Amino acid sequence: MAVSVAKNTFYLTAATIGQKILAFFYFLFIANVMRPEQTGAYFLALSITTIFSVVADFGISPVVIREVAKRPEEAVPLIRRALGLKLPLVILAIAASIIASRLLGYSTEVQLLVGLASLVMAEDAISLLYFGVLRGLHVLRFESFGMMIGETLTVGLGSLSLFFHPSLSFLIGALVVGSAFNAVFSSLQVARRLGWLAVLPLFDFAGTKKLLATSLPFALAGIFSKLYSYVDTVLLSIFIGTAAVGVYAIAYKMTYAFQFLPMAFVAALYPSMSALVATDKAKLAKLFEQATWYMLILSAPIVFGIFAVAPDVVRLAGRGYVEAVPVLRVLIFVLLPLFLDFPIGSLLNAADRQKTKTTIMGITMVINVVINALLIPTIGIMGAAYAAGVSFWFMFLAGLYFVPKIVPNLPWKHLAWLCVKIIGSGALMALVTVVLRPTVGFFLVLPIAAIFYTALLFATRSIKLEQFKEIRRMVFKKKYEAPPPNDPRLSA
Repeated sequence: MAVSVAKNTFYLTAATIGQKILAFFYFLFIANVMRPEQTGAYFLALSITTIFSVVADFGISPVVIREVAKRPEEAVPLIRRALGLKLPLVILAIAASIIASRLLGYSTEVQLLVGLASLVMAEDAISLLYFGVLRGLHVLRFESFGMMIGETLTVGLGSLSLFFHPSLSFLIGALVVGSAFNAVFSSLQVARRLGWLAVLPLFDFAGTKKLLATSLPFALAGIFSKLYSYVDTVLLSIFIGTAAVGVYAIAYKMTYAFQFLPMAFVAALYPSMSALVATDKAKLAKLFEQATWYMLILSAPIVFGIFAVAPDVVRLAGRGYVEAVPVLRVLIFVLLPLFLDFPIGSLLNAADRQKTKTTIMGITMVINVVINALLIPTIGIMGAAYAAGVSFWFMFLAGLYFVPKIVPNLPWKHLAWLCVKIIGSGALMALVTVVLRPTVGFFLVLPIAAIFYTALLFATRSIKLEQFKEIRRMVFKKKYEAPPPNDPRLSA
């Protein structure tokens, strides 16, 4: 059983990484073919429907995952109630997306794209439910398969459009096809295991009311996450225009493309923390320290490396996006607090502090919206980058405040000195990269920078080979358990 689950987890992790990489290069292809204004319209339409996708799911899927895992014998009536609740919510989300695009005064083209993207949102709501059921049943390989096939269909059809007839409607249509595959494929897999009744909705007032109440905390966390992740795009479109959204989208995609890197680690970290939080605070402290070290090691070279070669990275998106360079150089520093917040979020969830985490996310959302609304009209695109930086640093520091209440004996001085050494190594790597880049070129300077950064880590004793073995032993000695589904960053 443990081997099977581990294998399924590996498939899902590999598929997630593959899907994210494929999606990233596909977006670069779109940016190269389309003008900034068209790229902005495409990104804006998807951002609007992504915000309202929280309404379509309303935290139902994570509840289904948890309850199916606990009581698989009661899965069918639960799934039917969930589907019966989701269908009107999906209709409401579609209507809200279309109405919002009209109230915000977008062009007819953007309104059409939002309408098409709403179909993607509806299909994704169905596949999210049924893949969630399969997760609850500990069958992850089909989600891995669906993820890759769906993305391949989208990229294949979209690329044909970009080659022969570039059209934003066709690009959204490619997303519709990929999402439709996953909606059908996931429901068929559940029907094969649990019977065809599982794909028929059940409208049961008492059961649906209970499900709605249970899903509310997850919905709130999702709403907060989506708003602070995408409100900048909407405000940029209102105050400046879709061309600004296109420029910002380049910096946004190149920053958050790396967000998947900590996710596999967190998937293993959460069950280990859950096991230690009530039994061994000393080992829990050690695990948290090692996790923080790992996030620093991972994030520092990405942040400082992208900062150093930002003009070359932006150039990959084609001409017309030069304004994204300073935005990327500011926005990329969001990854430091974002990565460091992953162990904190896992710790809070493991210690039954979900409400604390949700509250922090809510305050983060308010800060993000307010700063965006104040800065975008005055300093433009850079305002969105500064707002992201301030809000994510707040989220990290606010979560960090509660860590000593759970783990009182952390070596804070050691962690602070470790942070200084690792970030200092990243900064020195960036300096060397900037100096060497004109001489050796963009592609050759990257491996040189990586070797130099690694050498600095060993020279400052920020890294030892024994640490890799220790953290692997501490994290992976427990069998895999799904990370807490109320952490919406895991579905980003």
